Amino acid sequence: DREIVEVEILNPYQVPKIEELKETILDIRAKNKKGESFIVEMQKKDLGDFAKRSLYYTSKAYVSQLDKGYKYDKLKKVYFIGILDFTMFSNKDYISRHLILNKETLKQEIEDFESTFIELPKFNKKLNELETILDKWIYFIKEAENLEMIPKEFENIEEFKTAFEKAKIYNWDKEELEVYDYVAIREGRRKSELETAKEDGIEIGENRAKIEIAKNLLDVLDDETISLKTGLDKKTIENLRGG
Repeated sequence: DREIVEVEILNPYQVPKIEELKETILDIRAKNKKGESFIVEMQKKDLGDFAKRSLYYTSKAYVSQLDKGYKYDKLKKVYFIGILDFTMFSNKDYISRHLILNKETLKQEIEDFESTFIELPKFNKKLNELETILDKWIYFIKEAENLEMIPKEFENIEEFKTAFEKAKIYNWDKEELEVYDYVAIREGRRKSELETAKEDGIEIGENRAKIEIAKNLLDVLDDETISLKTGLDKKTIENLRGG
């Protein structure tokens, strides 16, 4: 029930291709099978208000679950994940998890809000020190632009192969990107043509079926009634009678 079933990219500038977009924020919203929401924000530059903004995004996502009625029992948990290319907290840990806790008991009795921050500058593990899938993903996010090929530690995991292929595209120069865009446009056009041909084929098949039905009704119904029953125009039916 924790499996992610829905992902939405909220910022159209996913990866900057031009110099002016290097500070662009990437926002992703996702949901799991339980209906819990995840807000993922990646930011390169410390603007000084990230903690407050994360609380704002989390609370806004929480409140927006309600429609006009106030059925509070329908509210689902919201997770905020901040992936930062700057240092936010004074501790040495590269991952920090923030919960609402009872001050006396330190128990998490209010569970609907949870924030996790990943501070990339604090992550200094080498390839041979990566122990978990999470370590590998953080390494990938931090180092992908510097890697010429997928490391052997990643090559047996299909998701990483896909991620590395995508990352390679955004390290291309202008000429390479133009070629890629041209191929992508051509492929998109080909798919569109196939889809149109498929739709045309369905339409032709439906018309043939209507004509066969109309032929079987020629002896028992008048042209106007056959037209109403099959959706064929009267001229077509007259031609069938003449043929």
